[in-house]
Amino acid sequence: MDSDYDSYSDKTQDVNQSGPRTPRLEGTKAELSHLTRSTSPVKKTLIKERSIWRVSLLEDLLRALSPGERLALYGLTVILGFSTLALLAGLNSAVSVTVPASGGELIEGEVGPARFVNPILTLSQPDEDLTQLVYSGLTRSLSGGVVPDLAESYTISEDGTTYTFKLRENATFHDGTPVTADDVLFTIAAAQNPDIKSPRRADWEGVRVSSPDPRTVVFKLSHAYAPFIENTSLGILPKRVWQNVSAEEFPFSPVNTHPIGSGPYRIESVSTDSTGSATRYQLVPFSKFALGKAYLKRITFIFYPNRESILKAFEAGQIDAIAGMTPSDLSAVKRTDFSLANVALPRVFGVFFNQSRAPVLADASVRAALEAAVDKRSIVDAVLGGYGAVLDGPIPPGVIGTTVPATPTLFRKRETGANATSTPDSASVDAARSILARGGWTFDEKAGVWSKKSSGGGSASGGKLTLSFALATADEPELVATVNALAAAWRAAGVAVTVQVYPLSDLNVNVIRPRQYDAILFGEVVGRTADLFAFWHSSQRNDPGLNLALYTNLRADSLLTQARATTDKDEREKLYTQFSSTVAKDDPAVFLYAPDFIYVVPTSASGIELGALTTPSERFLNVYQWYTDTEEVWSIFSRN
Repeated sequence: MDSDYDSYSDKTQDVNQSGPRTPRLEGTKAELSHLTRSTSPVKKTLIKERSIWRVSLLEDLLRALSPGERLALYGLTVILGFSTLALLAGLNSAVSVTVPASGGELIEGEVGPARFVNPILTLSQPDEDLTQLVYSGLTRSLSGGVVPDLAESYTISEDGTTYTFKLRENATFHDGTPVTADDVLFTIAAAQNPDIKSPRRADWEGVRVSSPDPRTVVFKLSHAYAPFIENTSLGILPKRVWQNVSAEEFPFSPVNTHPIGSGPYRIESVSTDSTGSATRYQLVPFSKFALGKAYLKRITFIFYPNRESILKAFEAGQIDAIAGMTPSDLSAVKRTDFSLANVALPRVFGVFFNQSRAPVLADASVRAALEAAVDKRSIVDAVLGGYGAVLDGPIPPGVIGTTVPATPTLFRKRETGANATSTPDSASVDAARSILARGGWTFDEKAGVWSKKSSGGGSASGGKLTLSFALATADEPELVATVNALAAAWRAAGVAVTVQVYPLSDLNVNVIRPRQYDAILFGEVVGRTADLFAFWHSSQRNDPGLNLALYTNLRADSLLTQARATTDKDEREKLYTQFSSTVAKDDPAVFLYAPDFIYVVPTSASGIELGALTTPSERFLNVYQWYTDTEEVWSIFSRN
């Protein structure tokens, strides 16, 4: 035992004295051979030394080359490498697409505060704008037509009186609760409730709504009405939030300013002033929006007291978007680093003749001459700065046929308002005079008026009609400028015109409703579905109807009645085309223009599409597709 210990100590001492040794493999050839034989076949295969003859051949060739030849070879190799990289980059570009990416922000100015962010109570443009973003309806009207939103599908009965909607299974409100048929029924009942006084009540009068199950909603109409499908875009309220609010308290509920909807954006924060009025709203995307999460990471609304302050804020760069700009606003703006998205509104501005009040306008040659004397393009350019479409009939652009949606383009200044004038066109004036002469009218050069023998009544003594009448309009800048341009053209043709300008409220109450005018310059809000019944059917000649021309034509009546009951879009457009041709033969009005809706946006904004807008807030119908940032992805991974 001791000897073993001594032996171990001696060995330890030798190690300590000699220091650490480098490990090494020692042994005889026989021992190495034995070690190799003991190694597994796989290991022997892996550690076996090999010579790759092609590489060896290449090394031999390189050694045989001169220095100059080697340099050339290396240069060609570098070129080949760059060419390969370029080829790969080209291939990547060929299979890649640029797609919208999440990010960016839009800061928009509004005139006046938002008080009723509620689809059945909205009154002002700020109300409507925020409601359009926060809420969604069963359907959504995009530039390509009506598409399902909260509903995954809908059907219309053959007689056009029953609309059946199936809700999406995963439709939810911003607070995470599901959207059910009960929410839809509650919303429609609130809109129909006379105590709530909803501005949308007329859209739902006589409509019966039922729900056979939690995901199905059925609307029953008393008679076919094709434009009804537009009504189903009404934002849906969450019943859970509103069911305990009485009709009297509905307008005063705090949920009106802190809404919960199911739209593309939800309220992130609200800033208020000392009076409690909202000064700023910040909205962020709702990740579970039925049509897909929006790209813009934030939309901010800042509220200003008047138009002057909002334009000042825009000039200072505090906001980068304004809706509903006028041509005169644009002419005053000094900034040019923005884009415009503008599209003709589905509205008809024209001069409507009251033939029963002014017998001179019952003469077909007079109406034709008044039409011929007007240079409409000149008026659009001078009064609207070119931001409008010339009309020759009762149907505005974007209603019949394929609509090309307006997209933002870089702003270019145009002359408008005080910087441009509309002067009578001599060729148009001569054409008007010729029409009157052929119609039996005689021009008195000395008196400067046209006259004609009366066929049983008239405005002049001696059995003669004198070509004179009064033209009324509202005290709005564009309308006043238009009426003055019209009067100048007609006076140049020898027509005696008296211009009458009224405050809008007086015009509505004292002139339009009792039909106390010879001729009136006014606008009609037609809408994208072109329900022209209220404007042109003979049953609508008296208040509250809107047939300002007091137009009566049995064929026109029949076409209008058929069109509003036809749900087939193509068939309805054929009927309206026939109606337009019928009206053109009668000249009951001089149709002038459809003004543009002008939307100022930052140059970085893309994806904005403006179809036929009924209201300015409908600019947000495809807001979930707007973007400022992009990324490159392979086409197979593209979202679209």
